[in-house]
Amino acid sequence: MVAEVGVGNTQVLNERSLQLLKTLVERYISDGQPVGSRALSKDSDLHLSPATIRNVMADLEDLGLVHSPHTSAGRVPTVSGYRLFVDTLVTVKPLESKDLTLLHQGLTVSDGSSDMIEVASRLLSELTQMAGVVTLPKRELVCLRHIEFLSLSNNRVLVIFVTNEQEVHNKIIHTSKIFSPAELQQAANYLNSTYSGRSLTSVRKAVLKELQEDQERMNNGMLDAVRMAQLAFDQGNDKDDYVLTGETNLMGFSELSNMDRLKNLFEAFSQKQGVIHLLDQCMKAEGVQIFIGEESGYRAFDHCSLVTSSYSVSDEVVGVLGVIGPTRMAYEKIIPFVDVTAKLLGAALNPKATTPL
Repeated sequence: MVAEVGVGNTQVLNERSLQLLKTLVERYISDGQPVGSRALSKDSDLHLSPATIRNVMADLEDLGLVHSPHTSAGRVPTVSGYRLFVDTLVTVKPLESKDLTLLHQGLTVSDGSSDMIEVASRLLSELTQMAGVVTLPKRELVCLRHIEFLSLSNNRVLVIFVTNEQEVHNKIIHTSKIFSPAELQQAANYLNSTYSGRSLTSVRKAVLKELQEDQERMNNGMLDAVRMAQLAFDQGNDKDDYVLTGETNLMGFSELSNMDRLKNLFEAFSQKQGVIHLLDQCMKAEGVQIFIGEESGYRAFDHCSLVTSSYSVSDEVVGVLGVIGPTRMAYEKIIPFVDVTAKLLGAALNPKATTPL
Protein backbone atom coordinates (compact mmCIF):
# COMPACT_ATOMS: atom_id res chain seq x y z
CA MET A 1 0.00 0.00 0.00
CA VAL A 2 1.37 3.40 -0.96
CA ALA A 3 1.11 6.16 1.63
CA GLU A 4 0.64 9.65 0.28
CA VAL A 5 1.24 12.87 2.22
CA GLY A 6 0.05 16.22 0.93
CA VAL A 7 2.61 18.97 0.48
CA GLY A 8 1.23 22.39 -0.35
CA ASN A 9 -2.07 22.36 -2.18
CA THR A 10 -1.62 19.82 -4.95
CA GLN A 11 1.65 17.96 -4.57
CA VAL A 12 1.89 14.53 -2.92
CA LEU A 13 4.73 12.30 -1.82
CA ASN A 14 4.54 8.55 -2.15
CA GLU A 15 6.02 6.02 0.25
CA ARG A 16 9.31 5.85 -1.63
CA SER A 17 9.83 9.61 -1.49
CA LEU A 18 8.92 9.70 2.20
CA GLN A 19 11.38 6.92 2.99
CA LEU A 20 14.18 8.71 1.18
CA LEU A 21 13.36 11.98 2.95
CA LYS A 22 13.33 10.19 6.31
CA THR A 23 16.67 8.57 5.54
CA LEU A 24 18.17 11.89 4.44
CA VAL A 25 17.03 13.74 7.57
CA GLU A 26 18.24 10.99 9.90
CA ARG A 27 21.61 10.78 8.12
CA TYR A 28 22.05 14.56 8.21
CA ILE A 29 21.11 14.73 11.91
CA SER A 30 23.65 12.00 12.59
CA ASP A 31 26.73 13.44 10.89
CA GLY A 32 25.87 16.98 9.82
CA GLN A 33 27.10 16.55 6.25
CA PRO A 34 25.08 16.96 3.02
CA VAL A 35 23.69 13.59 1.99
CA GLY A 36 24.37 12.27 -1.52
CA SER A 37 22.50 9.72 -3.60
CA ARG A 38 25.05 6.98 -2.90
CA ALA A 39 24.59 7.29 0.87
CA LEU A 40 20.81 7.30 0.42
CA SER A 41 20.96 4.19 -1.73
CA LYS A 42 22.95 2.41 0.97
CA ASP A 43 20.91 3.57 4.00
CA SER A 44 17.36 3.50 2.65
CA ASP A 45 17.15 -0.25 1.86
CA LEU A 46 15.01 0.58 -1.17
CA HIS A 47 17.46 -0.86 -3.72
CA LEU A 48 17.05 2.11 -6.04
CA SER A 49 19.59 3.21 -8.61
CA PRO A 50 21.51 6.47 -7.97
CA ALA A 51 19.73 7.96 -11.00
CA THR A 52 16.31 7.21 -9.55
CA ILE A 53 17.34 8.65 -6.20
CA ARG A 54 18.63 11.81 -7.86
CA ASN A 55 15.26 12.23 -9.57
CA VAL A 56 13.43 11.86 -6.26
CA MET A 57 15.79 14.34 -4.64
CA ALA A 58 15.11 16.81 -7.44
CA ASP A 59 11.38 16.45 -6.76
CA LEU A 60 11.90 16.97 -3.03
CA GLU A 61 13.98 20.05 -3.77
CA ASP A 62 11.24 21.43 -6.03
CA LEU A 63 8.83 20.97 -3.12
CA GLY A 64 11.13 22.93 -0.82
CA LEU A 65 11.84 19.99 1.47
CA VAL A 66 15.58 19.76 0.80
CA HIS A 67 18.21 21.97 -0.75
CA SER A 68 21.79 21.78 -2.00
CA PRO A 69 24.19 23.93 0.04
CA HIS A 70 26.69 25.79 -2.11
CA THR A 71 28.12 23.49 -4.79
CA SER A 72 27.74 20.26 -2.83
CA ALA A 73 26.36 17.25 -4.64
CA GLY A 74 24.51 16.27 -1.48
CA ARG A 75 21.37 17.77 0.04
CA VAL A 76 20.22 18.85 3.47
CA PRO A 77 16.68 19.24 4.87
CA THR A 78 14.96 22.61 4.93
CA VAL A 79 12.70 23.78 7.75
CA SER A 80 9.77 22.38 5.74
CA GLY A 81 11.61 19.09 5.41
CA TYR A 82 12.23 18.94 9.15
CA ARG A 83 8.58 19.80 9.79
CA LEU A 84 7.32 16.97 7.60
CA PHE A 85 9.81 14.62 9.25
CA VAL A 86 8.77 15.63 12.79
CA ASP A 87 5.04 15.54 12.07
CA THR A 88 4.81 12.25 10.17
CA LEU A 89 8.10 10.35 9.88
CA VAL A 90 10.06 10.51 13.13
CA THR A 91 10.31 7.30 15.14
CA VAL A 92 10.36 8.34 18.80
CA LYS A 93 12.63 6.22 20.95
CA PRO A 94 11.87 5.39 24.60
CA LEU A 95 14.22 6.84 27.18
CA GLU A 96 17.07 4.66 28.32
CA SER A 97 16.55 3.34 31.84
CA LYS A 98 19.58 5.20 33.19
CA ASP A 99 18.26 8.55 31.92
CA LEU A 100 14.80 7.86 33.30
CA THR A 101 16.36 7.01 36.67
CA LEU A 102 18.36 10.26 36.71
CA LEU A 103 15.27 12.31 35.92
CA HIS A 104 13.16 10.52 38.51
CA GLN A 105 15.77 10.77 41.26
CA GLY A 106 16.59 14.41 40.54
CA LEU A 107 12.99 15.56 40.64
CA THR A 108 11.91 13.55 43.67
CA VAL A 109 14.74 14.53 46.03
CA SER A 110 14.46 18.28 45.33
CA ASP A 111 13.07 20.47 48.11
CA GLY A 112 10.50 23.07 47.08
CA SER A 113 9.21 24.17 43.68
CA SER A 114 12.05 26.64 42.97
CA ASP A 115 14.64 23.92 43.51
CA MET A 116 12.69 21.49 41.32
CA ILE A 117 12.50 24.03 38.49
CA GLU A 118 16.26 24.55 38.56
CA VAL A 119 16.92 20.81 38.74
CA ALA A 120 14.58 20.12 35.81
CA SER A 121 16.34 22.73 33.67
CA ARG A 122 19.77 21.39 34.61
CA LEU A 123 18.81 17.78 33.92
CA LEU A 124 17.38 18.64 30.51
CA SER A 125 20.59 20.46 29.66
CA GLU A 126 22.97 17.80 30.96
CA LEU A 127 21.16 14.81 29.47
CA THR A 128 20.64 16.38 26.02
CA GLN A 129 23.81 18.50 25.91
CA MET A 130 21.68 21.43 24.76
CA ALA A 131 19.97 24.27 26.63
CA GLY A 132 17.21 23.42 29.10
CA VAL A 133 14.49 25.95 29.91
CA VAL A 134 11.67 25.76 32.48
CA THR A 135 9.17 28.50 33.30
CA LEU A 136 8.22 29.14 36.91
CA PRO A 137 4.71 28.07 37.91
CA LYS A 138 2.07 30.71 37.25
CA ARG A 139 1.74 32.92 40.31
CA GLU A 140 -2.06 32.85 40.20
CA LEU A 141 -1.81 29.18 41.21
CA VAL A 142 0.57 29.84 44.13
CA CYS A 143 -1.40 30.42 47.34
CA LEU A 144 -0.28 32.16 50.52
CA ARG A 145 -0.63 29.97 53.62
CA HIS A 146 1.23 31.89 56.32
CA ILE A 147 3.55 34.89 56.72
CA GLU A 148 5.92 36.05 59.48
CA PHE A 149 8.26 39.04 59.90
CA LEU A 150 11.62 39.13 61.71
CA SER A 151 13.41 42.40 62.45
CA LEU A 152 16.96 42.82 61.16
CA SER A 153 19.40 45.72 61.38
CA ASN A 154 19.23 48.97 59.36
CA ASN A 155 15.46 49.05 58.80
CA ARG A 156 15.50 45.63 57.23
CA VAL A 157 12.88 42.97 57.80
CA LEU A 158 13.12 39.28 56.96
CA VAL A 159 9.87 38.03 55.46
CA ILE A 160 9.16 34.31 55.84
CA PHE A 161 6.10 33.05 54.03
CA VAL A 162 4.69 29.63 53.26
CA THR A 163 2.90 28.92 49.97
CA ASN A 164 0.82 26.01 48.70
CA GLU A 165 1.43 22.98 50.91
CA GLN A 166 4.77 23.50 52.66
CA GLU A 167 6.98 25.64 50.42
CA VAL A 168 8.93 28.13 52.55
CA HIS A 169 10.25 31.37 51.00
CA ASN A 170 12.55 34.01 52.51
CA LYS A 171 12.90 37.61 51.41
CA ILE A 172 14.53 40.72 52.90
CA ILE A 173 12.67 44.02 52.54
CA HIS A 174 13.71 47.56 53.46
CA THR A 175 11.14 49.50 55.48
CA SER A 176 10.76 53.22 56.10
CA LYS A 177 11.04 52.84 59.88
CA ILE A 178 12.14 50.42 62.57
CA PHE A 179 9.42 48.03 63.77
CA SER A 180 9.25 46.42 67.17
CA PRO A 181 8.69 42.65 67.43
CA ALA A 182 5.16 43.33 68.68
CA GLU A 183 4.39 45.52 65.65
CA LEU A 184 5.74 42.89 63.28
CA GLN A 185 3.64 40.21 64.96
CA GLN A 186 0.56 42.44 64.71
CA ALA A 187 1.24 42.98 60.98
CA ALA A 188 1.66 39.23 60.40
CA ASN A 189 -1.55 38.48 62.29
CA TYR A 190 -3.50 40.94 60.17
CA LEU A 191 -2.13 39.60 56.87
CA ASN A 192 -2.66 35.97 57.84
CA SER A 193 -6.24 36.57 58.88
CA THR A 194 -6.97 38.65 55.75
CA TYR A 195 -5.11 36.92 52.94
CA SER A 196 -4.30 33.34 53.93
CA GLY A 197 -5.49 30.89 51.27
CA ARG A 198 -5.53 33.45 48.47
CA SER A 199 -3.21 33.39 45.46
CA LEU A 200 -0.17 35.67 45.46
CA THR A 201 -1.58 37.41 42.40
CA SER A 202 -4.85 38.25 44.15
CA VAL A 203 -2.98 39.27 47.32
CA ARG A 204 -0.88 41.74 45.33
CA LYS A 205 -3.95 43.20 43.65
CA ALA A 206 -5.82 43.52 46.94
CA VAL A 207 -2.84 45.15 48.67
CA LEU A 208 -2.48 47.73 45.89
CA LYS A 209 -6.20 48.44 46.02
CA GLU A 210 -6.09 48.96 49.78
CA LEU A 211 -3.16 51.34 49.50
CA GLN A 212 -4.91 53.34 46.78
CA GLU A 213 -8.47 53.40 48.10
CA ASP A 214 -8.80 52.38 51.74
CA GLN A 215 -6.03 54.14 53.66
CA GLU A 216 -8.46 56.42 55.51
CA ARG A 217 -10.27 53.51 57.21
CA MET A 218 -7.06 51.71 58.16
CA ASN A 219 -5.24 52.21 61.45
CA ASN A 220 -1.47 52.60 61.50
CA GLY A 221 -0.86 48.91 62.23
CA MET A 222 -3.00 47.76 59.32
CA LEU A 223 -1.41 50.29 57.01
CA ASP A 224 2.10 49.21 57.98
CA ALA A 225 1.13 45.57 57.40
CA VAL A 226 -0.21 46.28 53.93
CA ARG A 227 2.86 48.31 53.01
CA MET A 228 5.14 45.47 54.10
CA ALA A 229 3.02 43.01 52.12
CA GLN A 230 3.45 45.21 49.06
CA LEU A 231 7.22 45.05 49.46
CA ALA A 232 7.15 41.31 50.12
CA PHE A 233 5.06 40.44 47.07
CA ASP A 234 6.27 43.13 44.70
CA GLN A 235 6.36 41.50 41.25
CA GLY A 236 9.38 43.57 40.28
CA ASN A 237 11.41 41.72 42.87
CA ASP A 238 10.32 38.26 41.78
CA LYS A 239 12.71 35.71 40.36
CA ASP A 240 13.10 35.39 36.64
CA ASP A 241 10.19 34.15 34.59
CA TYR A 242 12.14 31.05 33.62
CA VAL A 243 15.29 29.13 34.43
CA LEU A 244 17.69 28.63 31.51
CA THR A 245 20.60 26.23 31.87
CA GLY A 246 23.34 25.02 29.53
CA GLU A 247 23.12 27.76 26.92
CA THR A 248 26.91 27.51 26.47
CA ASN A 249 26.33 23.96 25.16
CA LEU A 250 24.98 25.57 21.99
CA MET A 251 28.44 26.93 21.20
CA GLY A 252 29.56 23.38 20.42
CA PHE A 253 27.29 22.99 17.39
CA SER A 254 28.87 24.04 14.11
CA GLU A 255 25.65 25.53 12.72
CA LEU A 256 25.41 27.83 15.74
CA SER A 257 29.11 28.65 16.13
CA ASN A 258 28.96 31.70 13.87
CA MET A 259 29.72 34.67 16.11
CA ASP A 260 26.82 36.77 14.83
CA ARG A 261 24.38 33.92 15.35
CA LEU A 262 25.68 33.29 18.86
CA LYS A 263 25.53 36.98 19.70
CA ASN A 264 21.92 37.27 18.53
CA LEU A 265 20.96 34.07 20.34
CA PHE A 266 22.48 35.09 23.66
CA GLU A 267 20.98 38.57 23.39
CA ALA A 268 17.57 36.91 22.95
CA PHE A 269 18.20 34.84 26.07
CA SER A 270 19.19 37.99 27.96
CA GLN A 271 16.22 40.08 26.83
CA LYS A 272 13.85 37.14 27.47
CA GLN A 273 10.82 38.60 25.70
CA GLY A 274 11.07 36.36 22.64
CA VAL A 275 11.64 33.22 24.68
CA ILE A 276 8.78 34.05 27.05
CA HIS A 277 6.45 34.73 24.14
CA LEU A 278 7.24 31.35 22.60
CA LEU A 279 6.81 29.54 25.89
CA ASP A 280 3.51 31.30 26.53
CA GLN A 281 2.27 30.01 23.18
CA CYS A 282 3.22 26.48 24.22
CA MET A 283 1.07 26.72 27.35
CA LYS A 284 -2.03 27.04 25.18
CA ALA A 285 -1.63 23.61 23.58
CA GLU A 286 -1.46 20.09 24.95
CA GLY A 287 1.42 17.69 24.47
CA VAL A 288 4.83 18.29 22.95
CA GLN A 289 5.13 21.44 20.82
CA ILE A 290 8.00 22.06 18.41
CA PHE A 291 9.19 25.27 16.76
CA ILE A 292 11.71 24.67 13.96
CA GLY A 293 13.94 27.46 12.68
CA GLU A 294 12.07 30.51 11.44
CA GLU A 295 8.74 29.04 12.59
CA SER A 296 9.42 30.79 15.90
CA GLY A 297 9.09 34.18 14.26
CA TYR A 298 12.33 35.43 15.87
CA ARG A 299 15.44 35.88 13.75
CA ALA A 300 17.71 34.86 16.64
CA PHE A 301 16.13 31.38 16.57
CA ASP A 302 16.30 30.87 12.79
CA HIS A 303 18.89 28.10 13.20
CA CYS A 304 17.40 26.61 16.36
CA SER A 305 14.57 24.30 17.32
CA LEU A 306 12.59 24.55 20.53
CA VAL A 307 10.94 21.34 21.78
CA THR A 308 8.54 22.00 24.67
CA SER A 309 5.81 20.47 26.78
CA SER A 310 3.57 22.02 29.41
CA TYR A 311 3.57 20.64 32.94
CA SER A 312 0.50 20.47 35.16
CA VAL A 313 -0.41 20.44 38.83
CA SER A 314 -3.84 19.14 39.87
CA ASP A 315 -4.77 18.80 36.19
CA GLU A 316 -4.11 22.48 35.51
CA VAL A 317 -1.27 23.72 33.29
CA VAL A 318 1.07 25.86 35.38
CA GLY A 319 4.22 26.12 33.23
CA VAL A 320 6.29 24.96 30.29
CA LEU A 321 9.67 23.28 29.94
CA GLY A 322 11.78 22.44 26.93
CA VAL A 323 15.06 22.02 25.13
CA ILE A 324 16.66 24.58 22.82
CA GLY A 325 19.16 23.29 20.28
CA PRO A 326 20.08 23.37 16.59
CA THR A 327 17.50 22.39 13.98
CA ARG A 328 19.75 19.38 13.38
CA MET A 329 18.82 17.77 16.69
CA ALA A 330 17.91 14.15 17.37
CA TYR A 331 14.16 14.74 17.64
CA GLU A 332 13.45 11.05 18.27
CA LYS A 333 15.43 11.36 21.54
CA ILE A 334 14.66 14.95 22.55
CA ILE A 335 10.86 14.59 22.26
CA PRO A 336 10.58 11.82 24.91
CA PHE A 337 13.08 13.61 27.16
CA VAL A 338 10.87 16.69 27.21
CA ASP A 339 7.62 14.74 27.49
CA VAL A 340 8.78 12.56 30.40
CA THR A 341 10.43 15.46 32.28
CA ALA A 342 7.19 17.47 32.08
CA LYS A 343 5.20 14.58 33.56
CA LEU A 344 7.72 13.98 36.34
CA LEU A 345 7.98 17.67 37.23
CA GLY A 346 4.20 18.03 37.41
CA ALA A 347 3.98 14.98 39.67
CA ALA A 348 6.81 16.24 41.90
CA LEU A 349 5.15 19.64 42.33
CA ASN A 350 1.84 18.02 43.30
CA PRO A 351 2.29 16.36 46.70
CA LYS A 352 -0.96 14.43 46.27
CA ALA A 353 0.02 12.98 42.89
CA THR A 354 1.53 9.58 42.26
CA THR A 355 4.49 9.10 39.97
CA PRO A 356 3.16 8.88 36.37
CA LEU A 357 5.86 6.53 35.14
